[in-house]
Order: sequence, then C-alpha cells, then structure tokens
Amino acid sequence: MTDPQANPLRQWQGSFGASYIERNRATADVTAEATAVFGRILDAAGVRRQIGSVLEVGANVGINLIGLRAALGEAVSLHALEPNAAACAALRTNADVRLAEVIEADASRIPAADGSFDLVFTNGVLIHIPPDALPQAMREIVRVSRRYVLCSEYFSHAPVEIPYRGESGLLWKRDFGKAYLETCPNLRVVQYGFIWQTEFPHFDNLNWWLFEKVA
Repeated sequence: MTDPQANPLRQWQGSFGASYIERNRATADVTAEATAVFGRILDAAGVRRQIGSVLEVGANVGINLIGLRAALGEAVSLHALEPNAAACAALRTNADVRLAEVIEADASRIPAADGSFDLVFTNGVLIHIPPDALPQAMREIVRVSRRYVLCSEYFSHAPVEIPYRGESGLLWKRDFGKAYLETCPNLRVVQYGFIWQTEFPHFDNLNWWLFEKVA
C-alpha cells in the first residue's frame, strides 16, 4: 500500500507514472475510439466549430489529443500539460498529434496566461488529484480557459476514495460537475453526458461535463 503521507504527484512523475505509460499505448483502435468519443461530446454540446485551441491537462502520451486532432482538423492548435517527463518526451516526438506545445507541469500551477486556450480539458485526471488540492487545480484550469472547460471523470454522489491498482491515496471519485460549479461560480453548464465502456471498451465508464465561462 502507498504511504498515505506520500505525494501522489511524485508517484505519477516517477516509476508509477512510467508504468501507466506502458499500459496505455496510442494504438489505432484506441485513437479511433478517442475520435468518436470527443466528436460526440463536441457535437452534443454544439461547440465543434468554436474551438481553435485546446489544452489537455494530464495528457499522458496524447491519445485524447490524437482523437481531437481527427475530430477538429488540422487548423486546431493542440497543447499538452503533463507532469511525467517520459510522457512529455513521447508527446514531443509523436507525429500523429502534431502539438503546438508540450508543458511539463501539473494542474496546481499552469504556466500559461489567463484565457490562453478556447478549451481546457481533463479525461480521467481529476480523480487522481487529492481532495485538498482539487479546488486549486480546478481554478487553474478555468483561469487558463478562454471559453470552455471539459472534464470526464469517474462519478460518485458522495466523495469517496477507492484503491487504485492495489494502492491508496491515488484515486477519488465524486460529482466533479458539482465540484466545478461550487469552486468556480463563473461557469455554466453547456451539456453533460456519459461515456459507456460497453460501446468504447478502451475508455472507462465516465461522466462528462462541458462548461462555459460567463462574466
């Protein structure tokens, strides 16, 4: 079991994060699912034509960004933020995603100006941020978004920690949509939905929310 006093971010930056990279390869099947998933989300929310730049927070090796490249086309400017150095190296050399920028950092302090990206999103990342650090991460994600924030995460009506690969202190479920609205009152819900693993076997069962920043 993981030491409960350990820093989860250090886990993801080290060998634990490297093992995650090995388990998540950007195969043709996986990236095709990502294209379908994110295309469906964008169309359900009616925002596909309004997004010219994207930042993924916790991009790993870029599976989601490859899907977004296919869904949004060559004109979109894609950016990745990732705390694991090996994943950053893989992102910089991945010809399939063609990133404008790879930022080696974490969500607690994003080195970008206010309103830098049309869309900022996470996919299965907020679940790995400790509850006491989650509000700061959410505020940073909203700060660097020009207009839209998307998250797709595990859902629970009440906040709960669950073991992750036999270790503690690494995964928490909650209603992340509600948490965003409580933490960042300048957001409004545009649309929300569910990613069903039965249809998309390389994705988990995830709830997603798309928010828009309002004055």
